Amino acid sequence: MAQGINTQSVLAMRSAGYYSERTAGARDVINNASEMVLRALEDMPASQILRIADFGAADGGTSRDMWMHIIGSRRAGGDHRQIEMLYTDLASNDFSTLFRMMQGMQGDPKHAYQMHHDNVFVHACGTGFHQQLMANESLHLGFSATAMHYVSVKPLEIPHHVHAVAADPVSHAAFAEQAAKDWQHILLGRAAELVAGGRFICLNFGIDEQGRYLGNTGGKHMFDHFHKHWAALRDAGTITHTEYERATFAQYYRSIDEFCAPFHDPNSPVRQAGLTLKSCHSKVTACPYHAAFLQSDGTMSAADYAATLIPTMRSWSETVFRTALDGRDGDARDTIIDAFYDAYEAEVTADPTGHAMDYVHIILDIEKSA
Repeated sequence: MAQGINTQSVLAMRSAGYYSERTAGARDVINNASEMVLRALEDMPASQILRIADFGAADGGTSRDMWMHIIGSRRAGGDHRQIEMLYTDLASNDFSTLFRMMQGMQGDPKHAYQMHHDNVFVHACGTGFHQQLMANESLHLGFSATAMHYVSVKPLEIPHHVHAVAADPVSHAAFAEQAAKDWQHILLGRAAELVAGGRFICLNFGIDEQGRYLGNTGGKHMFDHFHKHWAALRDAGTITHTEYERATFAQYYRSIDEFCAPFHDPNSPVRQAGLTLKSCHSKVTACPYHAAFLQSDGTMSAADYAATLIPTMRSWSETVFRTALDGRDGDARDTIIDAFYDAYEAEVTADPTGHAMDYVHIILDIEKSA
């Protein structure tokens, strides 16, 4: 079985604004963190310029409302410093859409903060967050939401599932080991970048105290359904066994203990680099599409609900299945991918009970010691 499968050149959210337009839940999670970010900024030491980085930002659409609120609040409070905003993601990311959104050329222009506030400068970095991205001691506030569950490489292809949360013990252990290494690299990169007194606020997919995680909060298990429909294509001869196995998500959902481990060991490289954990807690955010379905009192059909739920799943998962089909021509891949999501949508339409994509985040507030 292949080892150390680097997926960084192909991982990306679906482009042209599709991702942020169909991920209202991720936007809700970020907007709910606004006050936490504002408090962190108020606690920071004075500086002439405020430098902020949004790590793993995709097309920037899910966090744009929050940054508009943050910058507007700072300006209203008399903070007129120059602000540098750095958006980071992989080289495969759709940075063109990001820049159009920030300048009001795509999406709702009322959230295009570059249009509404002077002395705000937006930049981008097309390199993964598993390494240092900025000069030493140059960053005041780092922020990341729903991104750092991605591992830098897949240690292996999971043989009988698509995700580490339901993998066999050997596969799960391999992903856990890779995720622990990656978390240390992520934190050491931020430790180098942050100024003394700087903060890193991270809203990460993870497993909470009750064992819940994205798409598994008491109803139907989303990743089991991904696997079921992908395996059905293999069993029907539509995809090969190799293509079936290659659809392994390059993700690992850490537990609270796994997130906190580098901070609890006084001899860890993370602690030695000056990072301390100010707070850590879990939060479940209800799937907004499921909530809208329930609140419709029957006016929204099951088919209409499925037509909103499946696209939000597709916006971030499609790259996994599409990459598994490398070697096929584009039309053939499109046909298979559409059939895969159509099968899932048909199942939800037939019986929507229990189908939702609730978000489970572990929220960390990290400080670089003075």
